[in-house]
Formats: sequence, C-alpha cells, structure tokens
Amino acid sequence: MANEQFEININPDWIKKYLTKIIAGLILLIALGMAIKTVGPEEEGVVIQLGQYNRTVQPGLNFIIPLAENMYKIPVQRQLKQEFGFRTATAGQRSEYSKTAYSDESMMLTGDLNLTDVEWVVQYRIVNSFNYLFRVRNAEKTLKDMSEAAMRKIVGDRTVNEVLTVGRQEVASSVEVILQEMCDEYENGIRIDQVVLQDVNPPEPVKPSFNAVNEAQQERETLINQAEAEYNRVIPRARGEALETVELAEAYALNRVNRAKGEANRFSAVYESYIKSPEVTKQRIYLETMERVLPKLGNKVITDEKGSNVLPLLNLTGEPKKLEP
Repeated sequence: MANEQFEININPDWIKKYLTKIIAGLILLIALGMAIKTVGPEEEGVVIQLGQYNRTVQPGLNFIIPLAENMYKIPVQRQLKQEFGFRTATAGQRSEYSKTAYSDESMMLTGDLNLTDVEWVVQYRIVNSFNYLFRVRNAEKTLKDMSEAAMRKIVGDRTVNEVLTVGRQEVASSVEVILQEMCDEYENGIRIDQVVLQDVNPPEPVKPSFNAVNEAQQERETLINQAEAEYNRVIPRARGEALETVELAEAYALNRVNRAKGEANRFSAVYESYIKSPEVTKQRIYLETMERVLPKLGNKVITDEKGSNVLPLLNLTGEPKKLEP
C-alpha cells in the first residue's frame, strides 16, 4: 500500500480570529465565577471594595466586582464554640478528644495556691458582622485570650475544693458574665451564649492523693449524717418522755394540793358546825363513823350495858345449831 501524505493548510488569520474569541470567553467565564458569590442560609456576606467596607449582603446569589471587591462570609446564625484544655478530634455518638498538647491553657492556680486542670467550652454567636471584622483584629484569637483571662481570674479567687465540687456552676456563670462584659467593651460583635465547665481535675501527679482526701471527706460527711440522724431519733423522744414525766408530776401535785385543800375546807366546815352545836355534831360524827366501821366487822353481838349474860342459845358463830334427838 502506498503511503499517502495529507497536507493541512492552516490559515493564520482564522487562528487569530477564533483564538481571540476563545480567550475572551475564558476571561468572561472567570470573571463571572469571580463575580457570582453564594451566601449560605446561616451566613451573611460582608463586601470589601478596594480595602474598605462597602455593604452587607443577605443569603443567596450575590454579585461583586471582580478584582475590585472581596466578600467575607460570616456565620451569623450558627452557634460557634471554642474549646480550652482539649480539642474534639472526631465528633459523633462517641466523640474523641485530644488533651496532650493543651495543658498550658487549662492548668490554673486557685486562690489557696493549689493547681487544678480546668477544661471548658465557650459557646457564642456573631451578632454584628461589621464589628466582628473591623472593630477587633483577629476576633477569634481575641475571644480566646479573653476567655482564658476571665477563667483564670475567677478560679484564682476560689479554693480548689470550690472549683472541683460545689462551685463549678458559679465559676461558669461568673466567667460568662465577665466575658460578655469584655465583648461589649471591645465591641467585637460577639454574644456569649454559655460557658460550660467540661471537666475539672487535680493535676495528674497529685490525683491519687486528692482522691484519697475526697474519700475521707465523704466518709466524714457520712458519719456526721448518721450521727445527726441518730440524734434526731433519740433526742426528740427523750424530750417527749421528760415532758410527759413533768406533766404527770404536775398533775399529781395539783391533785394532792386540791385534795388537801378540800379536806382542810371540810374540816373547817365540820369545826364550825361543831362550835354551833357540839352535841349534835358529836352524835352525827359517831353515827357516820359507826356506819362506815360496822359493815367491815364479821359476826357481832349488841347487848344492853346493864345485861349480865348472853342468852345460851344465841348463835354467835353464824353456824346452824344441831338439835339432839
């Protein structure tokens, strides 16, 4: 087969004509790509024109002047956070954290000159994108420094036991208030939502000793509570018994006094009657005495004082007499 040679004649004018259009089209596409900016639903776009603030645009498609304008997207509707003493390595149902390289920002000195390892999270929102970009240089770094300063100030005013146990919520609330005041003062456009103490522990070298102290304190509190419970069980009962004894004694004393007063009044009344009628009173007292004494006696024989003998057939023993046949 014979080799055939094909010759292509290229017109230089044709190449120049279409190459210019291709380059222009590419430049136009690049310009459109640079001019069209998409702002997310949780964001706000801040447009800078020639290095100066120009306008703020809302979510959606927006156009800027290529090369002359630049846009910064600020997440104004999203809650952001800063972590101190640790970093989240992977988030999910089982989040993983890294703590090895962040001990400098979490190690603090308490008011009683003890060291403690405080890990916390600052949750915040950007509420003014202009202030966030232009009022403070590097607002994220500034907020981080302010958070550390506020936490060290509050922890330094409290004892290690307060920070580790009962004072944790108070520490977080105090840091939140101070941090918001600093943000308002610096006008950085940030609102603090919450400060959360993630974990508070003594330093690793002294942790076993500190745990032993805590166990001893808890045991002491347990014994105190048991003693107070026993006290509350025994003392009120003893007080009740003592009060009952006192009331019984008072009632007995009142009864004896009233009876003595009654007998005294009765004796006085009898004496007054006796003064008025001595014989009648004597006779009445004799009869009343005999009425009270005689029923207590057994068989009795009443004779005349002038009688000399008792009838021989009188049954003195109360037993029936047996008659002889």
